[in-house]
Amino acid sequence: MEDVAVPTEKLSNENSATQRRTDESAKEVSSQGVKSEAIREPSSNDEPRGKRLKLYNEVIDKSLEEFMHFASFDKFSSMFHQFYKMNRQRMENIHKQFVDELQRAIKDDIRRLNEEASLESKLNELDKLESAAENSPDPAWRPSGVPEQDFSSFIIPFYQKQEAYLRHELRKIQAENAALALKVQAGRERIAQAEHQISTAAAEWEASATKIESLASSLCPADVFDV
Repeated sequence: MEDVAVPTEKLSNENSATQRRTDESAKEVSSQGVKSEAIREPSSNDEPRGKRLKLYNEVIDKSLEEFMHFASFDKFSSMFHQFYKMNRQRMENIHKQFVDELQRAIKDDIRRLNEEASLESKLNELDKLESAAENSPDPAWRPSGVPEQDFSSFIIPFYQKQEAYLRHELRKIQAENAALALKVQAGRERIAQAEHQISTAAAEWEASATKIESLASSLCPADVFDV
C-alpha cells in the first residue's frame, strides 16, 4: 500500500505543478490582452465630437456587449462540462482569455471596416450638412399636398439647369463653327488668289513665248536657208 501511495502522491504533485504553470500562462496572456486592449482604446482627447459618430459608437458598444452575453461562462462551461468538472479555475482562465481575444478580434474588424468605408468622415460630413441647414435663413422645403405640384417644383428647376447648360454649349459650338467658317473662307480666298497668280503667270509666259517666236522668225527668215 505504501508503494502505491507514493506514485499517486507524486502524480498529484506533478498535476498541481502543471496546473500552476497553465494558470500562470493563462494569466500572463490575459494580462497582455488587457494591456493591448488598453493601448487600442482611444483617450478622452481622441473621443469623436460628431453626434452621429458618438451614436454609432454607442450602438456598436451596446451590440458588442449583448453579443458577448452569448459567450458567457455558463454557456462556455456547458460546452466543455467534463473539463469544467475537472478544474473550474482553469476553465475560468481559459474563458477569460477567449472572451478577451474575441472582443479584440471583433473590434479590430469593425475598425478596419470603418477605415475602408471612411465612415467617420462621412458621418461628420452629415453633421456639418445638418448644422448648415439649421443655420440657413431660407425656409425648409415642405410638401404642398399636391403630388403634381411637388414633382413639378422639383423637376422643373432641374430641366431649367439642363436647358441653360445646353444653350451655353450650343453657343460655344456656334462660335467654334463661325471661327471655322472664317478660316475656310480665308483659305478659299488664298486659293483663288493663287489660281489668279498662276493664270497671270501662264498668260505672261505665253506672251513671252510668242514674242520670242516672232523675233526669231524676223531675225532668221525661212528663205535664207533655202538652197
